[in-house]
Amino acid sequence: MSRPLIGITAYFEAARWGDWVREAVLSPPSYAKAVGRAGGAPVVLPPLAPSAVDDYVSGLKGVVLAGGVEVAADAYNGEQDERVHEPQAQRDRFELALARAAVRADIPILAVARGMHVLNVAQGGTLIPWLPDVLDSDRHAEPDGGHTIQVSVSSKLGKAVGDRVETSAPHHQSVRRLGSGLLAVAWAEDQIVEGIELQGHRFGVGVQWHPERGGDNRLFDAFIEAAR
Repeated sequence: MSRPLIGITAYFEAARWGDWVREAVLSPPSYAKAVGRAGGAPVVLPPLAPSAVDDYVSGLKGVVLAGGVEVAADAYNGEQDERVHEPQAQRDRFELALARAAVRADIPILAVARGMHVLNVAQGGTLIPWLPDVLDSDRHAEPDGGHTIQVSVSSKLGKAVGDRVETSAPHHQSVRRLGSGLLAVAWAEDQIVEGIELQGHRFGVGVQWHPERGGDNRLFDAFIEAAR
């Protein structure tokens, strides 16, 4: 059986090789490895012209919206918080367009961390720009602060990973208002949304944590199975 072609979003960053420092298209290898382990063929997508997204989607069997810096507040008519990392406007524009094209084409989407926020904003949702202010706590931003995620067992996410996930995935932003067609399907103990799904879509799942890290590849397995 041929491996389904899976696009993985990336970003432009300065990179060094030898004596050279140049802008490069970067993607952590953990995404490609997780796709490969699940039986997919990973392809890294540079965040170029949004006008190309329909061409990408027509040749792909699935899209991973990968993690990275926070989505700019102007993408959801919010106010940028000065504590948030400087946005990457080019990447935001490309990925929002790509997410919308993937939804239209009904190809499987796995949205990770920032990617979950991109999917939500692409569907008209909004974000909490600085979560510690809302909770009066930094517990979601602590690098070693593991917590338990409760997952709806009737969801595609729950069928893939079960009703509970133990994870450590620091984040300063979170879903505020869900976008059109999206449902919350996973929550932290304080009811912050940690997983979302797109209703009526073949496989449209977003998670706040990083399933590409570690040895549990079940979510990628389910994603690639849908892509077949």
